[in-house]
Amino acid sequence: MSSTLNPRTEKQAAAGGLTVFAAVMMLIVGFLDVFRGIMAIVHDQVFVTTPHYVFQFNLTGWGWIHLLLGILAIMVGVGLFKVSLWARIAGVGVAALLLVANFLSIPYYPLWSIVAIALCVFVIWGLCVVRQEEP
Repeated sequence: MSSTLNPRTEKQAAAGGLTVFAAVMMLIVGFLDVFRGIMAIVHDQVFVTTPHYVFQFNLTGWGWIHLLLGILAIMVGVGLFKVSLWARIAGVGVAALLLVANFLSIPYYPLWSIVAIALCVFVIWGLCVVRQEEP
């Protein structure tokens, strides 16, 4: 007796697994961006100063941007656990915004920005490869 699953069940399991992966990654990126925003708002000394950067904001401005995007990422990450279409669409959008914000803030916190960009790429990938099966 074979223990293979129905191909439709396997696809649904894979889709659910990728969505949960994206949800966990979104929560991680969200919480870390909230912490990064708080650090920037209180002018922590972990940030690098860049004198001639094209997209120059003051550190407090970057802090508020990361804080708000982090909170939004956490809310969408929680919504992704329900595997709803709106949460997947919002997740791709928020991850794209986080990706751009982290790209623009590379000179202020280079290593973490690159790590956060990679996490956002994984979130977008995880949410885009999932295809809803028609009933």
